[in-house]
Amino acid sequence: MATYVIGTNSVHTSAEVCDYLSRRIDAGDVLHVVNSHRGGDETDSEDVRDGEDALNVVTSRLGDLVDVETHQYIRGNDAADDILQCADEQDADEIVIGIRKRNPTSKIVFGSTAQDVLLNSNIPMAVVPLETV
Repeated sequence: MATYVIGTNSVHTSAEVCDYLSRRIDAGDVLHVVNSHRGGDETDSEDVRDGEDALNVVTSRLGDLVDVETHQYIRGNDAADDILQCADEQDADEIVIGIRKRNPTSKIVFGSTAQDVLLNSNIPMAVVPLETV
C-alpha cells in the first residue's frame, strides 16, 4: 500500500497525472490530491471552480481503483508549501506533480511550484511532463 500526494492546478494536469498513475497504482493505495490557491484578491470563484474540476478528474478517473481524498486549500500559502505540508501530514511515499517547459526568462521572473517542491522535499517524487495545450 502506497500513499501518493498529487499537486494539480488544472484538469489537464490532473488528466496527465492520472495517465501516469494508472500504470503504477494498486488496490489499497491512497491518493491525496491537492489544489492550492492564495485566497483574498488573488483567488476568485472561477479559480475555485477550476480547482474543484481538477480534483474531480482524479476522483472520476482513479476513484474506482484506489481511495482518493481531495484537498482544496485557500489559506494564503504557496502551492508548494501546501503540497509539502500535505505530504508530511499524510506520511506520503511519493509526490507526483506536472511540469511545463518554460523559457529561461520565465524561470527567473516567475517562481516554479515544481522547483520549490523538488528543492524542499525529502520524499521521492515523480515529475510528469505536461504538453502545451
